Amino acid sequence: MAGSIRDFKDLDVWQVARELRNEMYKVARTLPDFDKFALGTQIRRAASSVTANIAEGFGRFGYQENAQFCRQARGSLFELRDHLTACIDQEYISLKEGQRLDSMAQRVAQILNGYLRSTLALKAVGAS
Repeated sequence: MAGSIRDFKDLDVWQVARELRNEMYKVARTLPDFDKFALGTQIRRAASSVTANIAEGFGRFGYQENAQFCRQARGSLFELRDHLTACIDQEYISLKEGQRLDSMAQRVAQILNGYLRSTLALKAVGAS
């Protein structure tokens, strides 16, 4: 409910993105040493970017600014999905685990898209 949202941590989208971030950090820790500083770093950065952009957008005054940060979060989310594909291709994680994590990422994308639509709808009606 919009009335109970007082902080970015109250947003469903941030909460599910946080769960995904935590799962992706676990994956990054399991990578071989030579890839922890390449792919692992990229995974951590992309996963953190999703939640950070949602939080930063929430903290902005304008709907348009919030929407732009949501779009950046979405871009980072799709980058993260590509990194998952690399983990599967290199057999760092199983196909089943990759599919589970990708489903989580797709769920975040669905919720993020809904949050973005509602943000833009509020702008359209001139809500304060």
